[in-house]
Amino acid sequence: MTELLQADDIPRAVELLRAGELVAFPTETVYGLGGDATNDRAVAAIFAAKDRPNFNPLIVHLPDTSAARRIVSFDARAEQLAATFWPGPLTLVLPRRADCGVSLLAGAGLDSLAVRVPAHPAARDLLRAVDRPIAAPSANRSGRLSPTTAAHVMSELDGRIAAVLDAGPCAVGLESTVLDLTGAAALLRPGAITAEQLAEVVGPLAAPGGSIRSPGMLAQHYAPALPLRLNATGARPGEALLGFGPANDATLNLSPGGDLVEAASHLFAYLRALDLPQYSGIAVMPIPDTGIGAAINDRLRRGAAKRET
Repeated sequence: MTELLQADDIPRAVELLRAGELVAFPTETVYGLGGDATNDRAVAAIFAAKDRPNFNPLIVHLPDTSAARRIVSFDARAEQLAATFWPGPLTLVLPRRADCGVSLLAGAGLDSLAVRVPAHPAARDLLRAVDRPIAAPSANRSGRLSPTTAAHVMSELDGRIAAVLDAGPCAVGLESTVLDLTGAAALLRPGAITAEQLAEVVGPLAAPGGSIRSPGMLAQHYAPALPLRLNATGARPGEALLGFGPANDATLNLSPGGDLVEAASHLFAYLRALDLPQYSGIAVMPIPDTGIGAAINDRLRRGAAKRET
């Protein structure tokens, strides 16, 4: 049975993590499924709990930039990005240090690691207290909708993990932006920190290469059980309609006022709420592909990919 911990139960969460158990915890993006990144068995347990393909790397969470420097090699670009955006929803893929101690399984056997310093107060308190790198992909079954509340985690992973640290809903609601710095700076996954913001710091971004160097790169990902139909102007018979902007006939509306940040924060929770057997599918109204809207559309396209022919 999975323990439901409150925000002040961090000592219990630390005890479990140090013992090699899995603990889900909130970040500003989504809830992460945490395990000791230096413990091979704990990392393997993350893959097992999520039913996750073992070639898909995990993001390693650290309390600060100094801790990140101990496991990956920083160049001038990484230093500038960390100074600008950390703590925050940016993951950097960097060369792993030979002496870092992080399980090779956490990086899917690659010579790089994806690292992040989250901004959520509970996450930072937990990471400081546990004092070791914590691998933490989103706390859901692989390929399914990411969780933005403790209840979402419990609905999918209850009985599969030791505990969930409940510190309320996540503010951003989309997984972190992922930038690969092992060569030319390449955007692997869009997020709340936009390509335009990154380019202001490191210059023009290159296209990503073919290998999977971070989470969120699988074509089919972030998927509800029901089929998604994108850029819909209305619902077909039997469908639920996920609206954006003025839409009186929407079953749920990501943002009636057309606010993309609000829409991002609601995306996964609303898709979960509509993923019901009473509907034949979920029709999604068009989302502007600007700013964080690009990240929303990325998640929606991956969620709809398994239905494409």
